[in-house]
Amino acid sequence: MGRIEEALEKAVRRIVPDTPPPPLRADDNTPSTPPANMDPEQVTDERLVVIKRPHSPEAEEFRKLKEALFKEIKRRETFGNVILITSAGPREGKSLVTLNLAVSLAQEHDHTVLVIDADLRKPSCHRPFGIEVAPGLSDYLTDNLPLSRVMVRSGVGNLVILPAGKQITTPCELFSSNTMRQMIQEIKHRYPDRIILIDSPPILSFAETRILADQADATILVVREKLCTLESIQECLKLLQNKIIGIAYNGSTVQYNHQNGYNYEYDKN
Repeated sequence: MGRIEEALEKAVRRIVPDTPPPPLRADDNTPSTPPANMDPEQVTDERLVVIKRPHSPEAEEFRKLKEALFKEIKRRETFGNVILITSAGPREGKSLVTLNLAVSLAQEHDHTVLVIDADLRKPSCHRPFGIEVAPGLSDYLTDNLPLSRVMVRSGVGNLVILPAGKQITTPCELFSSNTMRQMIQEIKHRYPDRIILIDSPPILSFAETRILADQADATILVVREKLCTLESIQECLKLLQNKIIGIAYNGSTVQYNHQNGYNYEYDKN
């Protein structure tokens, strides 16, 4: 068994029973008029391969990741629906992994998907869909806006985006607040068939990711080939402890002969 496999053995997680949902805030009732849909044609980022190249080998990898997540959810009777996605450091592709996985999940008829951009320092989940960054999560937490004002339908399947909102340089206090914890519990319990993906800052760089990981049910760690070291992975496993359910290996180069497969390199930029 290699060192990475040995490190992964340490990622066995305990299931913590769900806490009951908090009372809903009066201003968070579902609006009679839903948010406007975004036109999928506005998606211009070619790295959103599930949308732009749905029949490509790269898109197929995200479908495999989706099936692995479904399998894990079904395997654990008390498994929750709030999944944090993070990486050890920057430029490992966690946001693109989050969005491609979200689109693949949203294409299932039985599930709605909510992506929360919790990278308040450097938000990016709004860009591929051509939507405004604000109002968003930070505005909800600081200005008492209703959730209906900050959620945006993507126009792609059942995918809803909660953008980051105005940039915040010290988000730890916001994420550790009762308002944030109550929001997570509310969206977790209001729609049991909804899968929530939280795109967070790199965990080795910023303390707020550890706060978010504590509020999530599970974590997927994105590891980019030739960028993330084994030592960094081991440090992430130590910090996240029992929350990691899987590692998404990004930026890998897979080569096959022409008779048996294909050649590609994902996320070169």
